[in-house]
Amino acid sequence: MSSLDLSIVDQQTTALWDGLVPVLSEYIAIPALSPGFDSDWAANGHLDRAVDLITSWCRARSIPGKTVSVHRLEGATPVILCEIPATAGAEDAPPVLLYGHLDKQPEMEGWRDDLGPWKPMLEGDRLYGRGGADDGYSAFAALGAIEAVQAAGGAHPRCVVLIEGSEESGSPDLPAYIEALAEVIGTPQLIVCLDSGAADYEHLWLTTSLRGMAAGNLTVRVVEEGLHSGGYGGFVPDAFRILRRLLERIEDSVDGRVLVSEAWVEVPPETQAALARAADRVGAGRVGEAPLTPGVDPVTGDDPLEALLATTWRPQLTVVGQDGLPPTARAGNVLRPETTLKLSLRIPPKVDPDVVIAALELALTTDPPHGAQVTFSSGGGAWGWAAPPTAPWLNDALQAASDRFFGAPALEFGEGGTIPFMAMLGQRFPGTQFLVTGVLGPHSNAHGPNEFLHLPTGRKVTAAVAAVLHAAAQPH
Repeated sequence: MSSLDLSIVDQQTTALWDGLVPVLSEYIAIPALSPGFDSDWAANGHLDRAVDLITSWCRARSIPGKTVSVHRLEGATPVILCEIPATAGAEDAPPVLLYGHLDKQPEMEGWRDDLGPWKPMLEGDRLYGRGGADDGYSAFAALGAIEAVQAAGGAHPRCVVLIEGSEESGSPDLPAYIEALAEVIGTPQLIVCLDSGAADYEHLWLTTSLRGMAAGNLTVRVVEEGLHSGGYGGFVPDAFRILRRLLERIEDSVDGRVLVSEAWVEVPPETQAALARAADRVGAGRVGEAPLTPGVDPVTGDDPLEALLATTWRPQLTVVGQDGLPPTARAGNVLRPETTLKLSLRIPPKVDPDVVIAALELALTTDPPHGAQVTFSSGGGAWGWAAPPTAPWLNDALQAASDRFFGAPALEFGEGGTIPFMAMLGQRFPGTQFLVTGVLGPHSNAHGPNEFLHLPTGRKVTAAVAAVLHAAAQPH
């Protein structure tokens, strides 16, 4: 079978990324919020604008036999599917599935004065704006890697590129598409996910675990209308105080330890050892890069291993939103009828989110203080994911690619975020290999203000994927 000229892969991916800034900037300018943050997404049309932009670019690529289609199930966000036939001699190799998403997180506050979520700005090697790194670049990188293989005289199996539109909402639309497109997808030998992170910009980083999530809204109601706090305070229970007491049932407010036993799992010994090896680089990086307000200490102290464990294999609760509390400028002395908190509980791999959600509801609604009306409505959940052992052929390809394009070995780490697609496919294809990687390195700030795409890392990741696709075409 043909060999892959890595110098041409270098040239091809460099040329690709030199020309991507305009189209990536156009994508960033589209406020294509995930449906969980835009209930009128269909009418607003921003997701469709992103679909049109990406499909137009994909259709213009000169890849023999390529097909590009948009699939729309009733009531669901659209999915882009690109199918590229195997090169000559690789027809018998099992297919490869490459995954990304085009929907985005909300704007978030705190952007630099000269930046904004829908205002692309190139500053050195950084392209600022929402969604470029998380993970609008993925479709361009996936097809760019395939182009590079072909330009460099290499081989690749049949490739399917799937770009979804609901990942930031937990991928609620994706299972139905996976069923509907099962015949096209087939049984992949390898799934490439370009939606993950990197602990630095000097290595190819391989994500070996992802946390899941259990979410819901906790509401406390105490009166039927607002009351003057001077006339009734001390007699009528305060809804926020009740919320504080309820949260103490599921989280220790002193150290943040989650008190729901169903949300914990024992860390496998081999994983514990791998985390210990990565702690000095990855854990220390997390401790060092967090923009803590002066004087604020990390919950885990300065221990890099504890930081890494806390953000990968331990549950963690965050109150991410609220209803019922007025802005301080308009807050009168009133006892509010009700207050709602939106809870997000990150859960380790292998923990069932439905079991955790049921445990949360039981803990929060049983025997409420003062007999308050307490409800917990599920916001949905997602499984975490732990990678299967890496096959020798894939490990060899990854190390060679990282050495060639990054000038350093490939390294592994766990991520604290959730990519529902990984758990879904891990369960569906237990014999499949995974390459989960991405460009979200230090300070790139996905979901937060000042998100940026580090262009050189995008280029190197694209080149590395090209090398892995060539390896997947070889007998192994």
